[in-house]
Amino acid sequence: MKQPVYESPVRDAIAQLVARARAAQRVAASYDQAQVDAMVAAAGWAIIEPKRNRTLADLAVQDTGLGNADDKFTKNHRKTLGLLRDLKGAKSVGVVAEHPSLGIVEIARPVGVVGAVVPSTNPGATPANNIINALKGANAIILAPSPKGHSTGMKLLEFVHEQLARVGAPADLVQCLPAPVSKAMSEELMRQVDLVVVTGSQSNVRAGYSSGTPALGVGAGNVVVIVDGDADLADAATKIARSKTFDFATSCSSENSAVIVAAVYDAMVAQLTRAGGILLTAEEKARLAQAMFPNGKLGSATTAQPVAKICALAGLDRAGLRAARFLMVEETGAGPKHPYSGEKLCPVLTLYRARDFDDAFAITQSIYDFQGNGHSVGIHTFDESHVERLGREMTVCRVIVNQAHAIANGGSFDNGLPFSLSMGCGTWGRNSFSENLNYRHFLNTTRIVRAIPPREPSLEEIFGDYWAKHGR
Repeated sequence: MKQPVYESPVRDAIAQLVARARAAQRVAASYDQAQVDAMVAAAGWAIIEPKRNRTLADLAVQDTGLGNADDKFTKNHRKTLGLLRDLKGAKSVGVVAEHPSLGIVEIARPVGVVGAVVPSTNPGATPANNIINALKGANAIILAPSPKGHSTGMKLLEFVHEQLARVGAPADLVQCLPAPVSKAMSEELMRQVDLVVVTGSQSNVRAGYSSGTPALGVGAGNVVVIVDGDADLADAATKIARSKTFDFATSCSSENSAVIVAAVYDAMVAQLTRAGGILLTAEEKARLAQAMFPNGKLGSATTAQPVAKICALAGLDRAGLRAARFLMVEETGAGPKHPYSGEKLCPVLTLYRARDFDDAFAITQSIYDFQGNGHSVGIHTFDESHVERLGREMTVCRVIVNQAHAIANGGSFDNGLPFSLSMGCGTWGRNSFSENLNYRHFLNTTRIVRAIPPREPSLEEIFGDYWAKHGR
């Protein structure tokens, strides 16, 4: 899909923003590591300082109507603090590696001007993450927020500019598209910058990839968690509930389905109930589907909403339902005829009963074949062979073991993944990368190559084993 060419005034307006960004980036390109790290700290403090964080969290919910302000406050803090931990001491300017035996010296270089398309579900944390990563590479960045999240983006911009001024860095290193943000503006921005980063809808990701500019886009989420026969059920239920309810499940890493081995199915449902979930009847499930999936596809009315509102929209009034932390529905299939098998972006969890681990594996793969290939899978188990099988065979880029998936998947203080709000899903998810997006993706690398003693092997060294087994 080739993007249309936009005429003035859209093209000219974007060109002016990009020109200002390039002028500022030329200044930053001369900075040493200490100056770059000062910018990173400034941008981090712009969002993590409690009063500013609270303003951004409250504004995000007020303007988008999505999620929970207290959880957004927590997310802004944890994701930013974790990212700053990851970046502390990391080399991103000048010589970053030397390999004397190979005669190679690696030099980090900026990519230039980054265009970052960010979603309404995380209008504070995601742009802050992108800003910090871009500045770590001495780049400039221009945000393209969703229309609903524009005011949050502009307030974040105001805070970042205040802090950049304190370290003497140009304000134009960080900019935002003006309101009203349009599809035409976002697409023209993608065309004119040097690198596109897209987090959010798959239509935006596809637009990024078709822009003609190098792009880093994320895949669709639809996380499945497997509860194995030997799992610590109480611990698993507590973690799934925490993950499923955090920020009303705005995260692409929130569990959408739990595939539970039959031997522990009833006990696990009981534990999930103790953790605040309520299992719907078949009739309630059908009524909820009408509210969640108009015309068979996920609608926006229930996205990132609390259970009480979801129940009101669906007309569910059984005693206790609206006070639940999350709702549960039972399902047996996957695909378009089973909409509950897809991503839901709200505190509704789909349950599957599996005969054994092999069946759980097959059910999980069938769900990913419908939606979510490449993203992530969770498992609660102590059987390392099952964990390894997921790593070797399941079409995902992350296997999260015995953890709250939405908390762990984007980096956590108790695992080694980079802190990020953008998950690369590899070729399975039609992405160009399979890692958590991090500062290295915002760098070019120049290699100085010097001659070394020749390392040419003999034919015997290369083909000896082959000849011995198969002949010449």
